[in-house]
Amino acid sequence: MLGTTARLLSRPLGPRQTTRAFWAVQTPCTHRSLRPETLWTFGSRRSKSTAAGDNESGHIEAGKNEGVFFIDNIFPLKLNFFTWLPFIDVERFVPRMMQKLGDPNHVAADPGNIAERALPSKLNIQVTEVLPRVAEGGAFIKFSHAPEEEAKATERRVRDFLKDKPLKPWFNPFQRVRTSLVLGRPWVEDLHRWPDPRVKVEFVPASAGQSAEELSQETLYSLFRRYGKLADIKPQPTDSKDLPKFAYLTFRKVRHAIMAKNCLHGFVVPAGQGGGNQGTMLKIAYDQKRNAHWIWNWLANHPRFVIPAVLAFVGTVTVAVFDPIRTFFIKAHITRTFHIRDNMIYKWLSSQASKATDVLSLKRVRTEDAGLTAIWEDRKDDIEQIQTWLMESADTFIVIQGPRGSGKKELVMDQALKGRKNTLLIDCKPIQEAKGDSSTINAAALEVGYRPVFSWTNSISSLLDLAAQGTIGTKTGFSETLDAQLAKIWQNTANALKQVALEGRSKDDKDSDLDDDAYLEAHPERRPVVVLDNFLHKSQENSVVYDKISEWAAGLTTANIAQVIFLTNDVSFSKSLSKALPDRVFRQVALGDCSPEVAKRFVISHLDADADEGGGPEKKPKPSEMREDLAELDDCISTLGGRLNDLEFLARRIKTGETPKKAVREITEQSASEILKMYILDSSPRKWTPEQAWLIIKSLASTECLRYNELLLSDVFKSGGEATLQALEQAEMISIVSSNGRPTSIKPGKPVYAAAFKQLTEDHVLKARLDLAILTQLIKVETASIDKYEAELNLLGNLPGQPKEVRGRVRWLLGKLWTGQEKVEKYERESGGLKTILQQEF
Repeated sequence: MLGTTARLLSRPLGPRQTTRAFWAVQTPCTHRSLRPETLWTFGSRRSKSTAAGDNESGHIEAGKNEGVFFIDNIFPLKLNFFTWLPFIDVERFVPRMMQKLGDPNHVAADPGNIAERALPSKLNIQVTEVLPRVAEGGAFIKFSHAPEEEAKATERRVRDFLKDKPLKPWFNPFQRVRTSLVLGRPWVEDLHRWPDPRVKVEFVPASAGQSAEELSQETLYSLFRRYGKLADIKPQPTDSKDLPKFAYLTFRKVRHAIMAKNCLHGFVVPAGQGGGNQGTMLKIAYDQKRNAHWIWNWLANHPRFVIPAVLAFVGTVTVAVFDPIRTFFIKAHITRTFHIRDNMIYKWLSSQASKATDVLSLKRVRTEDAGLTAIWEDRKDDIEQIQTWLMESADTFIVIQGPRGSGKKELVMDQALKGRKNTLLIDCKPIQEAKGDSSTINAAALEVGYRPVFSWTNSISSLLDLAAQGTIGTKTGFSETLDAQLAKIWQNTANALKQVALEGRSKDDKDSDLDDDAYLEAHPERRPVVVLDNFLHKSQENSVVYDKISEWAAGLTTANIAQVIFLTNDVSFSKSLSKALPDRVFRQVALGDCSPEVAKRFVISHLDADADEGGGPEKKPKPSEMREDLAELDDCISTLGGRLNDLEFLARRIKTGETPKKAVREITEQSASEILKMYILDSSPRKWTPEQAWLIIKSLASTECLRYNELLLSDVFKSGGEATLQALEQAEMISIVSSNGRPTSIKPGKPVYAAAFKQLTEDHVLKARLDLAILTQLIKVETASIDKYEAELNLLGNLPGQPKEVRGRVRWLLGKLWTGQEKVEKYERESGGLKTILQQEF
C-alpha cells in the first residue's frame, strides 16, 4: 500500500533518531525494532496479512490489548476498474501509482503520508499490522496498547486530533480523513463487490442454537448514526418469512456506508441495547441488487422515452455517416466518374480495336446514328430551341411531348445535350412499375446512383412499429412511409446536383463575391440537366411517385440548381406539372410523326449504313441502289406512317431480304393482333368495354378521324364516355386532337393502326361477334328505357279522371316507347343475320 511507510517500518530505529517512524511510535526506554515480516510491506517482500485478511481467512483477529482502526479517504473510490485488468495486483499497484501521481512536496500527496498524519504523534500505541482496502478507499490498522489504556480512549484521542487538525487528501479536497475503532469482526474479502450507500444488515444469533432479535429502527439509528448521516431505514416487511431477519440502511454518502460496514460487521448487540437475552450479531453487506441491470431495466420500463431516443440516435448516425457516402455516389453517377465508356484508356482501346477487327465498334450504334441523321435534320429547329432554353435562366420546365416511338429520348440525350457534361437521366417507368415499397425505393435509388440503400429495413421497421404500438399504445413513427423514403433520395440527389454545379467555381472569378444562389442564377450553363423520361407512365394506377418527382423538380428549378426536362407521352401533362409550378408557363416541344419524305430517307439511310466504304478505283453501289423493290417504299410508308419505331422495324425487315410490301403487311398483322389482345380480348379490369373499343375501331376503319362529340352521343358511350376516351388515349389506342383547348377529333394512336383497324374489320367472324355484342348491349339499353316509359305510363294511367295536363306527357312517352320498340326490332333483325354468320363461318 504505502511504499514510504513500508521502508520506514522495515528498518530498526535508534534511540537518538529525531524523526518519528510511521505506526511505530514508542517511548525511548521501551523501544525495540519491529520485525519486517510482521508488517504489511509494499515492495517485493511478502507479508502474513493480505487483502483477504490474516492467513487468507477473510478476518482480522484482535487479541488482548489489541485493537483495529479503519482509516477512510486515503484512496480514491473510482479505481475498481483495475481489478478487471489481468496481471495486476491492485493492492500493490494502486499505492505505487498514487505515490507517483502525488506531489512529493505536498504532505497529503502520498497515501503513506495521509495515513501517518492521521495518528497523533503522542499516541502510545504500537502498529502491528496494516491491511489496505483499495476498493473501499481506506485501510485497517491493527495496533497494540498498554493494559491500563482502553482502545476507546485511543479512538477519542484520534478523533479529537483529526477534528482539530483536519487532513484532506489531494484527490478529494472536500472531505477529510476519518478514523473509527472497529467494534466487530470485519470481513475483509477480495470479491468483486463494490461499495454502495445502501447496506443490508442481517440479524443473526451470537452463537449457534440461539435466537436473534430483530432490532428496531431507533436501535439501528443509534448504532449507525455515528458513522455518517442516514437517508433511510427500511425494515423487513412484516409479511416476509425470509430468514435471517434483515433491514436496509441507506447512507447519504458511500464512504459513510463503508465506515459503518467495516466497523460494525460482526458486532454483537448486547441485551441492554436491544439485542435480546443472548445478544444479536450484525452481518453487514453492500446491497447491490438495486443497481444490478438497472440500466437495462430502466430502458425496458420506459419505452415512451427510449424508443424516440433510439430513433433520434439512429437517424443522426444515418445522416452523419451514410448521407455523405450517398451524396458521393450520386455525384459520381452524374459526372460519370466510374463509367467505363468515359474512361480514356477504354476509348483508346476501343478505337484501336475498331480499326483492326471491328470487335468493339458496335455496328448497331453506327447504324442507328446513320438512320437518325435524316430525322435530326428535319428536327433541327427543335434541337436548337432546346439548346437555347438551356442557356437561359428562366425557372420553368422544358417538356418534350410526343407519342411513344417518336424519338423524344434520342432527340434530347443524343442531340440537344450532345457533348454536355453533368446530365442525369431518370427513367420513371421502372419506378412506377415496381411492386411494393421496397422495390420502388430500390428502383428510385438505382436511377440516381443512391447507395447504400437499406430498403429492407422499412419492412422490419413496420414490424417494430407494430410491436411498439402494442407495448405503449401508440405508434412511434419508427417506420417511414414511401413518401418520406423517396423524399430522402430526392433530397440527397438535389444536394449532389448543387455540389456538381458549384465545383468549377473559384475565388479568382469575377463574380466570386456572389452567393451560391446568385451565382447559379447568373450562370445557367453551369447547372446540371435532369432528364425525366417516361413521365406519367401508368399515372392512373398510382400518382404518388409522380407527385414527389414533380415537387422535387420544381425545387431544383426554382432554386436554380438544375435544368429539368420532362419526356412524356401524355398530352395532359400540364395537369400534373401545374400542381408543382402553378404560376409558370412551360416550354413545350411537341413531336409528331415524320413526313413521308423524311421517313423514306430514314429507311434508306438504315439500309446504306453498313455499306463498305473501302477504297478502290471503282465505287461500290449502295444497297439501296441495288434493290429494285424499293419502288414500293412510297406506298408502304403512306400505310405505315412516320412513327420512328415502326420505320426502324420496317428497315430491319427489308435488310433481312423481305420486300417492303411484305414487311408492311406483317407489321400490320402484328399490330392487329396487338390491338385485339390489348383492347378487346383482355379480361383484366379496364375503364372501357370491348364494345366501346370495337365501335371506335370499326368507325376509324372507314374514315381517317372521328368527331369527338359525335362519338359521345352514341348509345355505347352514354355512360362515362369522356373518361373512357381518355383511358383509351392513355393506352395509346387512339389519339385525341385538341383545338383551342378543347378536344375536337379522334385519330388512331399510331399511323399503322389505321391499316390494322381496317384489317380487323375485314375478318367477318370477328366483326360479326363484336357487332353482335354491341347490338346486345344496345338492346339492353333500349329495353331498360322502354321499362321506364311503361312504368311512367302505368303511373299516369292510374290518375283519376285523366287530367288534360298530362296528355302531352303521355303522347311523348308513347312516341318514345314506339321509337324504342322499333330500335329493338331492328337490332333483333341485325342480330339474327350476325348469328347466321357465326353459325356458318369459322
